[in-house]
Amino acid sequence: MFILLQIVVFLMFVTCNAFADRICVKIIDGERVYTNICENKISLKKSYKIKKFSSSNTVSAISRQELEKIVEERSRFYGVDPRLIKEMIREESGWNLYAVSPKGAMGVMQLMPGTAILMGVKDPFDPVQNIDGGIRYMKYLIEKFNGNFQLALAAYNAGPGLVETLGRIPNIAETKNYVRRISLRYSGSSSRYNIKRPIKAVVLSDGTVIYTNREDLYIWTTQ
Repeated sequence: MFILLQIVVFLMFVTCNAFADRICVKIIDGERVYTNICENKISLKKSYKIKKFSSSNTVSAISRQELEKIVEERSRFYGVDPRLIKEMIREESGWNLYAVSPKGAMGVMQLMPGTAILMGVKDPFDPVQNIDGGIRYMKYLIEKFNGNFQLALAAYNAGPGLVETLGRIPNIAETKNYVRRISLRYSGSSSRYNIKRPIKAVVLSDGTVIYTNREDLYIWTTQ
């Protein structure tokens, strides 16, 4: 019934308004967001200020609580569910700032050297840089796999190239267990994101018409 209702909503907007030539789904904070702004040049940004953390602090001076604060603020800034990132960190390093895997992954979010370079992380053991880079990389993967966070998790663990080639979670025990464990914990903690909101038309100051069910939390900006 819910799927049928979704289809009806899509058809209503496609047929009733010239601006609504295409409706797409974006996954923001773990919730489906319906909108007619589907191009990559449009980005979603949360409309609140971000507290700056000084990377000059020594690693040993940063507590678990401070690390979680960084995760929450960086996640919301980039439009990623902080609960998902916390579950990833729990699985990746157990919040160990000095963690190094046998394959060379480093820090809280276990960034591989190549990923750290790609994300502009100069010091992978600096928790601010590591968390910020890891969240940006996860955001990239979520967008790459059209909001499928399980494929994004698989790509984070096994590499995006393999996941993209297969179009599914690779049949690798480590990767399958990684995705399963995080997904189970995350799905149990993110019920507050499963709120159903009606799609509404929002007219911006320049006359642009936006259809979305999250206009109350997001502002739209063009890059």
